[in-house]
Amino acid sequence: MNARSARTTPRPRTQARPATPSPRAAARTSTVRTLPAPTPLPKREAILKAALKVFAEYGVHGVPVPEIAAQAGVGTGTIYRFFASKEVLINELFREQKRAINRRLTEDLDRSVAPRALFQEYWRRLVAFAREEPEAFRFLELQDHLPYLDDESLALERSVLAPLATASRKLQRQGVYRKDIRIEVIMALHWGAFVNLFKAERAGYFKIRSVDVEAACEACWRMCAATPSR
Repeated sequence: MNARSARTTPRPRTQARPATPSPRAAARTSTVRTLPAPTPLPKREAILKAALKVFAEYGVHGVPVPEIAAQAGVGTGTIYRFFASKEVLINELFREQKRAINRRLTEDLDRSVAPRALFQEYWRRLVAFAREEPEAFRFLELQDHLPYLDDESLALERSVLAPLATASRKLQRQGVYRKDIRIEVIMALHWGAFVNLFKAERAGYFKIRSVDVEAACEACWRMCAATPSR
């Protein structure tokens, strides 16, 4: 072979090797590929969650069962396999959420503190529930579900309110609460003030600040306490 042919003969191309990923990058890739798909909610739970969402937004009367089914991603017939009627569904949902708010209000509650501090703690817990579970709070404060409630739901409602009423009557006898106002009225005033505070925010009248929450709590206490500073 002469020099010229040596110069013109093409060299064989070297195939580039694929880059080897670093151990960290390989771990990330492996993690992404092996993530399991989200597990769908059990159908009964999905139906209750959907019902809570639409009832909180539109009220109980204005929501037909097919709309709940569509929100839950199930057929209308599936709802009736779990709940015999819309009324049964409403009651199951009411009891579930009533127990949830009762747990939030009473779990690990120190009842040995001074009455005013205890009232403030109840108020803070209500605020937390209303902020963290807005749909549940709105559903529970609706009045249009009351005609649907059965004996079991009404009994649960009474069992939740009874300890509060008993404790409040004891405080009234001790001179903590004013004696010229019935305890049932005092409880209604406190609950109504709280509910309407959040209704006003939801309607866009104002945004509730932390200082507003504290001021409203203090105002409700002073409204019914025999000695506000106690």
